[in-house]
Amino acid sequence: MNKIAAKRLVVPSLLLLAPTLAQAHVLPGTSHGFQDGVMHPFTGLDHLLAMFAVGFWAMQQRGRAMWQIPLTFVSVMVLGGILGIAGANMPGVEIAIGFSVLALGALIAFKTSLAPSFGMAIVGAFAFFHGFAHGHEMPASAGALPFSLGFIVSTVTLHGLGMAAGLGLRNQTQAVRFMGAVIAACGLSLLA
Repeated sequence: MNKIAAKRLVVPSLLLLAPTLAQAHVLPGTSHGFQDGVMHPFTGLDHLLAMFAVGFWAMQQRGRAMWQIPLTFVSVMVLGGILGIAGANMPGVEIAIGFSVLALGALIAFKTSLAPSFGMAIVGAFAFFHGFAHGHEMPASAGALPFSLGFIVSTVTLHGLGMAAGLGLRNQTQAVRFMGAVIAACGLSLLA
């Protein structure tokens, strides 16, 4: 896919976010669960990079794994979100999230291709911690269902942006390695 085709995918995806970005400021005492959920993945570099990286790495795979990996992330993230909303206690969540960014960056940089079930298991484990953090950090004024739908929409959008970037850079090995290395370095800084 050439650069022009990649831009045709990325620009409309970013425009889809524009109405939500304009509503990002929530007044105290109001309940904007969906908007809060949509904005949550964009307010932390850890979530933003991991979700983008999942889509990017998925495009380095073959066959059904290109879709199974992002779908696994979203599905397992919802399970983690339910536990987070329920108020469960889970130590080490932030460390696991930082490690997920580091690992996903490394998978991209080294163009790692795994058996689909193993790739889905890795991404699913990461997704659980991201979902838990989303649910656990839900504002008290937000409703659980609208908030959850919001962070699901953002996650799918970030996966889509990562997939578009992965397709656009598919034949540019140095750019892919650089992008993976930058993501991994950000994950390392999150762990420091």
